[in-house]
Amino acid sequence: MSKTAAIIGGGVIGGGWAARFLLNGWDVRVYDPDPEAERKIGEVLGNARRSLPGLTDVALPGEGALSFHGSIAEAVQGAAWIQESVPERLEIKHATFAEVQAACAPDAVIGSSTSGFKPSELQQGAARPGQIMVAHPFNPVYLLPLIELVPGDVGDAALIERAKATLASLGMHALHLKKEIDAHVADRFLEAVWREALWLVKDGIATTEEIDDAIRYGFGIRWAQMGLFETYRVAGGEAGMKHFMAQFGPALKWPWTKLMDVPEFTDELVDLIAGQSDAQSGHHSIRELERIRDNNLVAMMRSLKAQNWGAGALIAAQEAALKQGGPMGAVAADVPADRPVVTAQRVVPLDWTDYNGHMTESRYLHAFADATDRFMEMIGCDAEYISSGGSYFTAETHIRHLDEVHAGAQIEITTQVILGAGKKMHLWHEMREGDRLLATGEHFLLHVSLETRKPSVPGPAVEAALVRIAEGHAALPKPEGAGAAIRQPG
Repeated sequence: MSKTAAIIGGGVIGGGWAARFLLNGWDVRVYDPDPEAERKIGEVLGNARRSLPGLTDVALPGEGALSFHGSIAEAVQGAAWIQESVPERLEIKHATFAEVQAACAPDAVIGSSTSGFKPSELQQGAARPGQIMVAHPFNPVYLLPLIELVPGDVGDAALIERAKATLASLGMHALHLKKEIDAHVADRFLEAVWREALWLVKDGIATTEEIDDAIRYGFGIRWAQMGLFETYRVAGGEAGMKHFMAQFGPALKWPWTKLMDVPEFTDELVDLIAGQSDAQSGHHSIRELERIRDNNLVAMMRSLKAQNWGAGALIAAQEAALKQGGPMGAVAADVPADRPVVTAQRVVPLDWTDYNGHMTESRYLHAFADATDRFMEMIGCDAEYISSGGSYFTAETHIRHLDEVHAGAQIEITTQVILGAGKKMHLWHEMREGDRLLATGEHFLLHVSLETRKPSVPGPAVEAALVRIAEGHAALPKPEGAGAAIRQPG
């Protein structure tokens, strides 16, 4: 089916879904009767465009086409995925699904963003009950990867598998719940914490800011990368989970929590919480808080990606899929030798900028080093080859900063081989945004035996791939500036 998604309801959640699909190359068709819907989704997209592409070190597909439609029937035409994000009233959802199913393809996935209704409730009276499933996201949808996928007992098996595959292609994780339950899984945890927090504020034990500090400076960081059970397994030390349960299990009998009760929502309690929250965060606008949140999420998830862990592992998997079939996945035999080779296509992420709003100086070296690594991988000097005992070591580097680079810039690096023979490899990188030359990087490398730590001739396959490209590039004009700082081999 075509990569077209229909978004029914364009509020914060619907707008987040639209951004996630759109920035991953899907065409998005929106229906929302709110006359402000286009402006609101535009603002969500603005935040998404500055943050989501920087999660990966490979450029996302070209952005899809966004369109707004006057009816549900018009919006769902040709859609492979239809996401309902209308108000949490069952009669509204039933009416919406009836209109959707009257006009959509029978094999389209229909997901609901609901946090409050079970799939069996959504499917009541539906023409094709198995087509409708809960696909509950977390805000911001364009950054947070978790989707609680709850198809219910009558879910269509083929659609479920396609839904899971689609979500994975968007860099998301489908938590497929085999049994339905009120509030699904994640919100049940949030509800427990929320209830306890209300009592702590009401009883004067802690303020809203102190409670948030307890989460963000303590267990929240652990949960972000290990979750609950894995965190407690580690807490058990070498003896593991059994030791933890034996040591801390009895605490469950202590009368600590009030999870089976909730304080009355009096005006006084509401005013108390609202006042503390205003004092805590009122100096920031909502848009500013969203951008601060997005900055932090991108930085955390990129750090997790470097460890191939937690949410970062999902980004790494998406990145690997994005490379397939494109220049970032090519090997030397696939690359024409009559032009510079594409060695990087990416967006400059939020955490690569300095106090001037420019790309930090060290990140130019980072980007060019990544381009060198990619070229090495291309000619066969990959992880497997390096593990066999050989690699290229950088001997000299020279970088020229020619124009400003800002967060969100879509950059491409091309690489020309100035010399590739024997132990020596001399590379010339050019970084561009469109036609604008931003910087150049010149690297001189020597092939080294990892056993002797001395220069050595590369393996035959690596040398042949390098020589092929070097001979082709020898016919290209010498780049302006090449050799000005890197000594020419004698």
